[in-house]
Amino acid sequence: MILFLSDLHLGRGTAAESAAAERDAVALLHAHEDALAEAHDRGDDAGLFLVGDVFDQFIEYRHLVPKGFVRLQGLLAAWTDAGIPVTYVVGNRDPWHLDYFENELGVRVERDAVRARMHGRTAYIAHGDGGVPDERVYNLLRPLLRHPWAYRLYRTLTPGDSGYALARAIARRGDGTPEPRVVDALRAAARRTLTDTPADFVVLGHSHHAERSDFPGGTYLNPGYWFADRTLARLDASGPALLRWTGRTATPLPCNNPATHPVF
Repeated sequence: MILFLSDLHLGRGTAAESAAAERDAVALLHAHEDALAEAHDRGDDAGLFLVGDVFDQFIEYRHLVPKGFVRLQGLLAAWTDAGIPVTYVVGNRDPWHLDYFENELGVRVERDAVRARMHGRTAYIAHGDGGVPDERVYNLLRPLLRHPWAYRLYRTLTPGDSGYALARAIARRGDGTPEPRVVDALRAAARRTLTDTPADFVVLGHSHHAERSDFPGGTYLNPGYWFADRTLARLDASGPALLRWTGRTATPLPCNNPATHPVF
């Protein structure tokens, strides 16, 4: 069993809203802990993928990391200590990691798309930023923003408190409502990946729109906007699924009908 969570945006909204998003994420993961541990012990594919924008903003300095959300981090550390793999594919809000998650929590941090075999499928997993053609300015800036030297320059010129405060101010723009153009663009990008590459299973976040669409070349899953909607995705021996956490259990959501979607 592989779980996929994206767009938790911890740090968004009020302190109570972010605490609730973290609390529910921890409850969800605890509910799946035994099944994942048993699958791992059997040698089956098992683990957790965090598909970007776990934090509404994240800037790690050489000796400092943003405070807060230690309950989730402690759970991730406990999982990796027990041998359950956790992979963090960074997003557009949280790309500036150094080595804290890897060295302290045992979490594998990926700055680009992940390609892997899991449950008999060839998977392509990415946050999805950079996949929206009309986000021209961001697409041009994205390589620069993710370059290690840009990050190093920012850390050097802006001390911890002021640098993080600036990132928070920028991150407050937008309310997280899904934009149809982004939803459609990522669906089209997933379909192209399924058609043009060996991948038959694509997972993207970023759009804040939970989706499962089955195409001739394979399946596209978007775990959706955890912060507001509490949705997630799962892959196991029975196949891919989209789910919603209700507070006690994860209930299945229907497959989208690709025939109703525009094709680019």
